[in-house]
Parts: sequence; structure tokens; C-alpha cells
Amino acid sequence: MVRDGVKMSFSDPVTRQIDVGDVSYFVRMSGRFGAKRPLLLLHGFTGGSENWEPLFPDLALTRPLIAVDLLGHGRTSVPSAPERYGMMYAAADLAQLLGMLGVAQVDVLGYSMGGRLSLYFALNFPQVVHSLILESSSPGLATAPERTERQVRDNKLAERIERDGIELFVDFWESLGLWDSQKGLDDGVRLRLRRQRLRNRPLGLAHSLRGMGTGVQPNLWPRLTELSIPVALLTGELDRKFVGIAQKMLPLLPNGSHRVIQGAGHTVHLERPTAWATAVNQLLTAVDTIP
Repeated sequence: MVRDGVKMSFSDPVTRQIDVGDVSYFVRMSGRFGAKRPLLLLHGFTGGSENWEPLFPDLALTRPLIAVDLLGHGRTSVPSAPERYGMMYAAADLAQLLGMLGVAQVDVLGYSMGGRLSLYFALNFPQVVHSLILESSSPGLATAPERTERQVRDNKLAERIERDGIELFVDFWESLGLWDSQKGLDDGVRLRLRRQRLRNRPLGLAHSLRGMGTGVQPNLWPRLTELSIPVALLTGELDRKFVGIAQKMLPLLPNGSHRVIQGAGHTVHLERPTAWATAVNQLLTAVDTIP
């Protein structure tokens, strides 16, 4: 397909394994780099870059795409030290990876855990991030007692993953009320998501919780006012918790906006992909006018 005189290729994404220091990242890419600023896509916990692939045809109409398997997920390395998964290291990896691809600046879209990392990335590598879209995400927990309590829960869940193995963990994970809004999805969509989750490795998911879980994430609430770039918050109507978080974030963002997608829960891009893609493309088109 041709848009604005640029041929965009999205039907057969290119995949690469890229070594960044001591780890190897699996990356899916689509479109002609150098033509427009790419969109960097960061998945949620238990997810992977393949979660975005069904959406590539719509997103690639506006720009090149880069989707990454984050540390401990998919085909990216599983470091043995949990501290290696910390946000400061994960964000530095992303900056180095983009540099190796010859990409100076990106728009970033992060979902859930990927959104938390996206926010940290934008705050600590501001020269690299042109705009942010945060789907069902947060700046972390505001108080030390909240973080301590959550860290205890995350550590227990990490131990459960290592003890029970990936299949029993995925059974448990899919039973959580957070995913109730996915029960009406086509069986094929749910099966594809389950198969992707099962391809993760127990140690990778466990260490992701220990190193980059909400309990150990820095509290980014006080830093929201630092973001002069456009920050769009996307939430699903049925995900009342994250709708509320977005409403609290919005007044703190100098250039923020909030869109609620009707009929969607936490995983908006999976549950209402057409509405999600329309909203994302509109947001990206708007930020293209900003130097």
C-alpha cells in the first residue's frame, strides 16, 4: 500500500535478533525506515511482540513499526539476575537498540507493563521520545507502604510461576477478573493469546516481576509534570480502575489527553482493535505536526 508517496510493507514483518550488551532482543519491524518516525510498541506482562502483529496492517498506514519482546518475554534473553530486569536497564537497552537500528526518535505506545516502561523511558531518554500513548497503564504506586505490599505479592507470584511451571501459571493468570471482558472474544483470538503466553519461560516471567513489577517500579507520579511532549492515555470503558488512574494522571500532564474506548476492558487493542487502531492513528497524525 502507498500512503503519502511512501510504500509501506506490513504483510510480512521482518524479524531480527539484536544483541544489546549482555542480552539478545527479539524485534519485529515493518515499514520503510527513514521515511517517517517509527512507532515503538511495548507489550504487557506475559505478552510479546507478536501481540501487535494483527494490528500491523492498520498501524503501518501511518509509519514504520518496531515491536520488541521485552526482557524475560518471548524470544528475548532471560538474564539470570532479577535486578537486570529493572526499568533503568530495560530503558537503556531500548535506547541502545534504537541507536543500533539507526533510529534517532520514536513515538512510543506501551500497554500495561509496557506502558510503565514507556513512561520511564520518556522521562529518562527525552531526546528519543517524541510522543507517548499509554494504554491501560500507570506511573506506579504513590506511597512506600503500597509499593512494599505489592512487592510482597509480586514476589509470591514469581515463586508460584517457578514452582508450578508456565501452564499452571497461565491457567491461573487467565482466571483473573481483569480479563473478564475478554470472555466474549472469538475462540481463535483467545487461543492465539494463550499460545503466546505459554511460549514464555517461567524464569523470565518470575524475574520480570522481581525486577520490573509494580512493587519495585519507581514512583513516577511526581515527575508527570516534566513531560512537555504529547501524552495520550487510552483506557477501556469497562476497566474502571485504569480509567480512574488516567483521570488522576491527566491534570498532571502539561500536554495530556484521555480517550476511553467503549466496550473494552484492560486489553483495549485486543478487545476493540478497530476502535483502538482508529484512535491511535488519529493521535499519531496529530503529533506529526509537532516538530
